Amino acid sequence: MIFATAMAIVGLCSMVILPDLLSNTFIALLISMAVCGMGGGIMEVLISPIVEACPTDSKGGSMSFLHSFYCWGQAGVVIISTLFFLLFGIDNWIIIALLWTIIPFACMILFTMVPIYELGDEERQAGFLELFKSGLFWILVVMMICAGASELAMAQWASAFAETAINNSSLKWLTDILGPGLFAICMAVTRMLHGKFADKLPLEHSLIVSSVICIVSYLITILAPVPAVALIGCSLCGVGVAIMWPATFSMSAARMPNGGVLLFGLLALAGDFGCLAGPFMAGQISTFFGDDLRAGFVFALIFPITLAIMSAILLIRKKKNK
Repeated sequence: MIFATAMAIVGLCSMVILPDLLSNTFIALLISMAVCGMGGGIMEVLISPIVEACPTDSKGGSMSFLHSFYCWGQAGVVIISTLFFLLFGIDNWIIIALLWTIIPFACMILFTMVPIYELGDEERQAGFLELFKSGLFWILVVMMICAGASELAMAQWASAFAETAINNSSLKWLTDILGPGLFAICMAVTRMLHGKFADKLPLEHSLIVSSVICIVSYLITILAPVPAVALIGCSLCGVGVAIMWPATFSMSAARMPNGGVLLFGLLALAGDFGCLAGPFMAGQISTFFGDDLRAGFVFALIFPITLAIMSAILLIRKKKNK
């Protein structure tokens, strides 16, 4: 985690330094983002098993509470950066890039002090072959792909959709806040509430309910005749996708206790693949239909529908094993 946070710091600082050192500014920014991505990827793989190993009573609740801070971070970056650009101009982006290094730097210092618990018996943790032979593992992989795709297909295009709905380029700052900002806030609040009441509802039921809410939000966004109502659909999607990722993680830890860090890493990889595939495919479909984002969202419906089906399969299997 110390190395991961250091990579995030280096990546953010590289955005400021590398463009002056390399002749191609675009390549310089790509390298910087890749370094940030490496740090973020390591954090994503490790932070969930670290929290899962903590001696807490409600594992599902702790995981949702943990992941709520991902959303608060997303909302904070969107809102604070947008307001900074509004007040000081986007030409001063270097300042905000350097200011954001404060958070990973603080985390790096804190991780030199906190104790880390082991996740189960390390000698009995499953290897690649054992995981790949498990049908349950592949169901969880599909669920993580769908969770990432359901979330990012909406989140990555929320700002563009809001801009299209408002149709006023001078209000770009407002569309950034109304689009990804509200989406992230709704997701954060839902995760915190689930963290508090996670023990009241089995994870399989929670995932089915979340998938249904996500499907409804997509349909509102697609079918709403008024742009303002469509934006409500975007925000509601944050509620629907909120627990998909953490709940699948917690369920995998409970059902495959010997999976260890390897299981979390592979599931995070599957989720990240969904985060890439969801918005990319939605964007391609939208382009094919004349830049109509609603067409992309129609295609993206396949992800929450599939997640609901997989959750129902796991619920049926759970009842049969009782």
